[in-house]
Amino acid sequence: MTKAPDLLYSEEEEALRAAVRDLLTDHCPPADVIARVESDTPHDLALWKSLAEGMGLAGLLVPEEQGGQGASAREVAVVLEELGRAVAPVPYLTSAVVATEALLACGDEELLGQLASGRTIGALAVGLHAAPGTAFKSVRLENGLLHGELTGIADAAVTDVLLVPADDGGLYAVAAGAATVTPQTSLDLTRPLATVRLDGAPGRRVGEAEPAVRRALRAAAGLLASEQLGVADWALTETVRYLKERRQFNRPVGGFQALKHRLAQLWLEVVNLRAAARAAADALASGADTDVSVAVAQAYAAPVAVHAAEEALQLHGGIGMTWEHPIHLCLKRAKADSIAYGTAGAHREALAELVDLQAP
Repeated sequence: MTKAPDLLYSEEEEALRAAVRDLLTDHCPPADVIARVESDTPHDLALWKSLAEGMGLAGLLVPEEQGGQGASAREVAVVLEELGRAVAPVPYLTSAVVATEALLACGDEELLGQLASGRTIGALAVGLHAAPGTAFKSVRLENGLLHGELTGIADAAVTDVLLVPADDGGLYAVAAGAATVTPQTSLDLTRPLATVRLDGAPGRRVGEAEPAVRRALRAAAGLLASEQLGVADWALTETVRYLKERRQFNRPVGGFQALKHRLAQLWLEVVNLRAAARAAADALASGADTDVSVAVAQAYAAPVAVHAAEEALQLHGGIGMTWEHPIHLCLKRAKADSIAYGTAGAHREALAELVDLQAP
């Protein structure tokens, strides 16, 4: 009999949440994020250093004997919830989750230790749109050197090492300085995309690409749901707070029945998303029903996060449409996340196959 997933937060997880939220409250206010995305350096590397090195969060998934914290996907999910709430411009998902999971599949202890310390930022050179289990693009290996172009690589602008799939089936570690990284136009300016071009770049083979990429993308999709939960929860909380304060006809706007119904519906959606995201994180931690739990979470997460952000924008009225208000950061992150690591539709199709539910 399959053990039911544990959806509750432990005391340790709640303490971790409080610590991360306190740090983000002090060092990642919305005004700073908005100012940063208007500049040429959208990533906040000082904040990354505080999270990764100061709090040791970059190594949560890495075993202690390899220089990490020896935690699990459950703790990482809590961190991602808080990063989602703040729309923090740090490469946590791409380095501490995706690149780290790929290296865990390869067993490369040297590079794992570097990523776990937070002093090295890694990125898997697979497009942000790639869903778990789908084909991914590789580069050409010729005379020991790598040639080719890969697009849609998240956070490539600040990475120190790229993990590049090659056509010989290997995954190669390439120093970022050996690649040409060209920014792409990104909807979500807090997680910018780039094109990575390799023209005879040297690389060190760290393992087999197929199992490493499959493991990394599955973890990415499952834990992305926690980031989407953070985005949705912030949007709901801020909207409720605003509607209690905003007054029309000498009464709080939140007292109008039609708005109460919309907020109640959104609350139900966010509660359900929390259950799905927690189930995915618990499955990734325990290894039980992982593929199904991840597919369920991602099939549900994107529509809810986008709906929450859209409702927040509309219910804030005119102020919500201004650049100074952080709702646009929330909406752009929700929309960008909705096609990251597979769309909701792709995950529904995957789920149907996993449970043997044939299309009519």
